[in-house]
Amino acid sequence: MATNIFRTRPLWQKLLGSVVLLFAVLVVVLMFFPWDVLREPLNRYVSEKTGRKFEITRRLDVGLGWRQATVKFDGIEFANPDWARDPYLVKADRAEFDIRIWPLIGSKIVIPRLALFSPTVGLQMEADGRRTWALGKDTSDSGTVPDIGLIQVDTGAVDFLAKHLGVDIHADLSYDSGRGEMPLDYRIKGRYKGQPLTANGRAGNVLQISAAGAPPFPVEINAAAGQTKLKAAGTVAALSDLDGVDATFDIRGQTLGALYPLLGIALPQTSPYALSGKLGKRGKLWEANALKGKLGLSDISGDMKFDQAGKLPHLSGDLRSRVMDMDDLGPLIGLPPTARTANTVEGVAPPPTVTQVKRPGGKVLPTAPLDFERLRAMNADVKYTADKIQNVRDIPLDRGSVQVKLADGVLTLDPLDLGVAGGKLAGAIRIDASKNPADIRASLDVRAMQLARLIPKLETTGNSVGRLDGRVNLSGSGSTVANWLGGVSGDVAIISGRGQFGNLLPVFATLVGGDIIKFLLRGDRNVELRCAAIAFDVNKGLMTGRTLVLDTTNAVFTATGQANLATEGLDFVVRPEPKSKSILSIRTPLVVGGTFGAPRGGLQVTPLAERGLAALALGAINPLLALAATIETGPGEDADCKGVLADANKPTAGAAANGAARAKGAKQP
Repeated sequence: MATNIFRTRPLWQKLLGSVVLLFAVLVVVLMFFPWDVLREPLNRYVSEKTGRKFEITRRLDVGLGWRQATVKFDGIEFANPDWARDPYLVKADRAEFDIRIWPLIGSKIVIPRLALFSPTVGLQMEADGRRTWALGKDTSDSGTVPDIGLIQVDTGAVDFLAKHLGVDIHADLSYDSGRGEMPLDYRIKGRYKGQPLTANGRAGNVLQISAAGAPPFPVEINAAAGQTKLKAAGTVAALSDLDGVDATFDIRGQTLGALYPLLGIALPQTSPYALSGKLGKRGKLWEANALKGKLGLSDISGDMKFDQAGKLPHLSGDLRSRVMDMDDLGPLIGLPPTARTANTVEGVAPPPTVTQVKRPGGKVLPTAPLDFERLRAMNADVKYTADKIQNVRDIPLDRGSVQVKLADGVLTLDPLDLGVAGGKLAGAIRIDASKNPADIRASLDVRAMQLARLIPKLETTGNSVGRLDGRVNLSGSGSTVANWLGGVSGDVAIISGRGQFGNLLPVFATLVGGDIIKFLLRGDRNVELRCAAIAFDVNKGLMTGRTLVLDTTNAVFTATGQANLATEGLDFVVRPEPKSKSILSIRTPLVVGGTFGAPRGGLQVTPLAERGLAALALGAINPLLALAATIETGPGEDADCKGVLADANKPTAGAAANGAARAKGAKQP
């Protein structure tokens, strides 16, 4: 009866039943198949396909599933290509991995999980694209690189060499489940980007090479590369491209500029620093938020972003210092940190300081090469604000802000706004690093500066002066601050209208002895400033005085001369002309010479000697007549202040007037 029923079924049902029965038999066979009999054939096949020795040394076992298989090697030795330094890509007591079945049809190897027990791993890549983990005979073919998800490593060692990247590291790994959520311990030593590297830390029970839908794994690191030290703790979703980073960090070192070879971020040279904050990465975007720390003696805080998605990476952010120390500005223009700032960060060896670097001939302009190549490595848009500037010494800065923009090798500081002596210095600076040497232009305005703040002796005596206004327009080419200034052209002008100050300064400047006596007897009196103008035409580093006048109620001072920015030499003659009669005057031109770092002042000998001889001759007749030679008849007249200020405000024709190709158009004080 049953036989008849079976015979009466349709043909398609008979075929379907046969397929199901065959599949069931196949499953049973595969479940109990002695996979180890394929070990030697598999060894030969892989060795032939890869061109290097592959051997499962003890036993092979396979567990099949519908979408993937689990493969177990009891003992494995897989050699490296003959060009590699290490003999083995992998040598381990045991290996276990999951492999996707269907991608194998297209010769694509997808390994979601790989576990190695007591392995020795030798990884190496070359500049031409060759890598030891490519599984074809052509190791530069990226199509033969397996897609690996999770890697679990028991106690073992990993070497990685990439000479073209400056990387040569060795890592020792140990696994202990008793360590809680981070059982994997690692220690790393070697070189990274050409600098000595040491690191240690812990991680979760897997190294997550790619996310593959798995949750982020925890990691801690304590690393040092050269003088840069990093501590970080958090989670990482994928090690292959460091994606899904969510961590806190603390980084410190001698200068932020040292991060360029390590991270590819072109930051300026600074004093020793220590920064902490929160670090995140999603795709190509890195974010450092809630930054806080210090650069030398200055505090700093803010947020930064580094986007690597474009042709050039882009850095953006907003940084602020409540208090910025003047000494920390030195490294920005090529000066080493001073002794005050060099020892400010615990655990970081101090860099060479200013006191260790001596310039010949008393020169002071920085000659350290400015690294313009870095300006071509990325783009940027960063704002920095200093609420207060301390330790200003020679230049009374009190605050500052700047917007730093970098696009295709052109750096602009625009707007630049510095609080100076109760006023401000504002404008723009442009550096075109696409040219060699770099084209550098500065266009700055001086507004409402107070002379008493610029000259500390006046401020301490309570003297006051009216405001100073002016401009600085300079342009030229150079690779250091010194050689740029040594070849710049343009003009510099500082002018002042009416004001007042104590008469002590002009008393000494005019050497009017009678006024000194009156000052001592009557006390300090204010002297009115009618006007002042200091203006230079600058042509290829030579600053020639265009208008150098100081007019007060008791004297007019006029000067002529030059300052050479290339040699840093000074050559000026100051002629005082008192406006009132006075005895005991030895009025004579004053000479200012020397260099910026070692200026010298004195009297012109000839006029002084003539007066001295006259005093001696008259004194031989009658000692009282010797005073007649020192009586000043007061030939000085009021300066034409309107004309003086107009002359100071107008550069002369020629290179000085036309050479200042400005960063932001012409500006007038």
